[in-house]
Amino acid sequence: MEAFRVLIVDDIKSNLMVMAKCLQGLCEVIKAHNGRDCLELARTHPQPDLILLDVRMPDMDGHAVCKELKASPETESIPVIFVTGNDSEEDEEQGLLLGAIDYITKPIRPVIVRARVSVHMQLKQQRDKLRFMALHDQLTGLFNRYFLTENAEVRLAHFRRHKTPLSVVLMDIDKFKSINDTYGHEMGDLVLVAVAELLENNTRREDVVARLGGEEFVILMECPLDAAMVKVEKLRQQMEQLMPKGLMVTGSFGVVDACAEVMELNPLLKRADECVYQAKEQGRNQVVGWRTKPAALQEVTYKGN
Repeated sequence: MEAFRVLIVDDIKSNLMVMAKCLQGLCEVIKAHNGRDCLELARTHPQPDLILLDVRMPDMDGHAVCKELKASPETESIPVIFVTGNDSEEDEEQGLLLGAIDYITKPIRPVIVRARVSVHMQLKQQRDKLRFMALHDQLTGLFNRYFLTENAEVRLAHFRRHKTPLSVVLMDIDKFKSINDTYGHEMGDLVLVAVAELLENNTRREDVVARLGGEEFVILMECPLDAAMVKVEKLRQQMEQLMPKGLMVTGSFGVVDACAEVMELNPLLKRADECVYQAKEQGRNQVVGWRTKPAALQEVTYKGN
């Protein structure tokens, strides 16, 4: 498990040192001396899990920084605790309305700082765990259908705006019911996990790999159909060599590319499913592609042995 990262932001060096000493041994501490540096570090991976943000800073105060953090999808989920010498109700209300989760008042009391940060560390970890469970398949750890649908909408909207290539891959494990019936569901689960790891470990970071349900998996690839077909054929070959517990496992793949005529995930999945069906009809263990031109099935097929 990665260390919990806390970003401390203050324009006074001695304050940074005092705050960092309060948190020594509790978490990993990173520091910023002004608002702009805070925003840059907040967007840098690995991102901070929590930000302790001084309110009174020159050029860009803590309120302006918090407002900008909460306005960006990239940083809006990072919890912010304000650190301030002003403990008026109006000042606290303004900070909370901007999206801060708590206040620490100056002068700094180490026990209070450590206790507050510890509580919010636990809350953040619990939220992250719940979010992971909501967006991931419990067995394989891949993204689930809910995340896939949400992410696909974003990808397709980006395609509409920028005309960037996008291909949708659907894969069905061949004769999976027979594996369950012959070797038991425990073996079936082992096969699902092994295939999931193969897909995740052999796709790019920007690709999305999800378990659609049962023995079906989906990959969103930011590349045109021809490039996707080559990548998927490599996956098919690697799957042949997987051999979980000495059992040969193969898959039938359908690949379609997004186009202006088809801008929703479900129609793309339907076409990919037709490609999978065709792959199985032709003997399984192969890749069939569908170029989404009007009324056209432009088939490209890679066949296994």
